[in-house]
Amino acid sequence: MAKKKTITGANLNTTSLQERVPSASDERLDKFGKTVSDNGRTILYVIGGLVVVAIIAGIFFSYQNRIANTAQTALGKAIEISEAQVQTTPVAGTASLTFPTEKERSEKAIAAFEDVSTKFGGTYAEKARYFIATNRLVLDREAGLKELQDLTSSSNGEIKVLSKFALAQAKTGDGKYDEAITLYGDLAKQPNPLITSDTIQFSLADAYDRAGKKPEAAEIYFNLAKAGREAKDPEGKPLRLSATATNAAKNLEKIDAARFAQLPPAPTPSASDL
Repeated sequence: MAKKKTITGANLNTTSLQERVPSASDERLDKFGKTVSDNGRTILYVIGGLVVVAIIAGIFFSYQNRIANTAQTALGKAIEISEAQVQTTPVAGTASLTFPTEKERSEKAIAAFEDVSTKFGGTYAEKARYFIATNRLVLDREAGLKELQDLTSSSNGEIKVLSKFALAQAKTGDGKYDEAITLYGDLAKQPNPLITSDTIQFSLADAYDRAGKKPEAAEIYFNLAKAGREAKDPEGKPLRLSATATNAAKNLEKIDAARFAQLPPAPTPSASDL
């Protein structure tokens, strides 16, 4: 059975991968430090020694921002390696990064993420651990699965969610459908900004379908397709069907034609959609 693709850098919401540094309080201090510097002697005469503290704070947080930018750049480059195309023979004239095998790509990616973890630590290290685990699946599947399992208990909410979803995908790919269903079910109970509810529900339905639990799969597919077909914009016009709603309808038709027939009609594409 073909393995399902594990979520990695290319199909994640990129903003979720960026370190949220500086924090809101750091930004305020940084802004205050810069304001003090810009106003010069007038403020120096007014608040004296406090200005020195503020300027030092401004310099410190500016330095922290530079470190954050460096870490983000390093993390981004590592992600680029992990998402590079695998081509036995590179296309002549292209500057795109390629690797001859998935194994070599994963080895290079893991080395890059380990470098990020060692140099920057903290949240960056935790994010690097996630990508190391997903790449480890190619080299040593059992080790990769264990690393993902460990990360489902991460104190970082983003990594916890992403690791649980990646683990569920891997379990589905390995034919361990009941375990995948449990993981997807847990994710469905905890809304998060990283992975949409529709994506989780569709994946859950897929696991049910593969496990032979057709009624459960059909119910989810029906709800996704129905919601997509009935969705409207603020002006009351039908929204363009999402890929999830479209695929849910197709899958529903395959496993339960009678339930598919109960769906409301699909919206007619507008001229702008064509």
